[in-house]
Amino acid sequence: MSHPLSDPLDLTDATIVFDLDGTLVDTAPDLTAAANHALGLLGLAPVSVAQLHPFIGFGSKAMIDAGLRFHARTVAEGELTLLHDRFLTFYADNVAVASRPFEGITELLDHLRGGGARLAVCTNKVEHLSRLLLRTLDLDHRFAAIAGRDTFDVFKPAPGHLTRTIEMAGGRVDRAVMVGDSEVDLATAAAAGVPSIGVTFGYTPHPVHTFNPGAVIDHYRAFMPALAKVLPNRKTG
Repeated sequence: MSHPLSDPLDLTDATIVFDLDGTLVDTAPDLTAAANHALGLLGLAPVSVAQLHPFIGFGSKAMIDAGLRFHARTVAEGELTLLHDRFLTFYADNVAVASRPFEGITELLDHLRGGGARLAVCTNKVEHLSRLLLRTLDLDHRFAAIAGRDTFDVFKPAPGHLTRTIEMAGGRVDRAVMVGDSEVDLATAAAAGVPSIGVTFGYTPHPVHTFNPGAVIDHYRAFMPALAKVLPNRKTG
């Protein structure tokens, strides 16, 4: 995949951090299947990917809760916790049945690494499921750090989740960029003082441009010009 630039971008010492669900990988089909498995334990009919799409970025409990609301059902907190546990068990066993990397991302990651950038993942999916998904899709070896919701004692939108992910990757906050699809991703980047790129093909229920990223892309073929716009200049000397 070619990423032509009029002026080649110096990626030395750059760290590019990606969100996972809705940014690197389209996980909506498998997450919806897990939610429907949990709902099915209550005898409820499946809900569609389209119905759950706006809730995916808020996590698995939010998806289950949304599914219950579609059926006008409420459950006690203890039962919701049980449903969530069943969701996670099913999802771990079916993490990449239909989930696929977004078009162009694999080539882009290789292009960035070839140019000298460090790559990292900062996600609110728990770390072991994040690693399992990325390993199953043969993406994990491309990342110098994979930080999930439980990797540190803070998680997005806390800025420390992002800054510590950058440090884990061996990078510097002043030479990093965050890529995400949600308000949480972009708010985290802003709080950390890290420029961001928003993708329009993720799971946010609101247009990503309303969260004021430094650049917005509709496809990864447009990534390199966007990165050139937002990546802080390399400091030398």
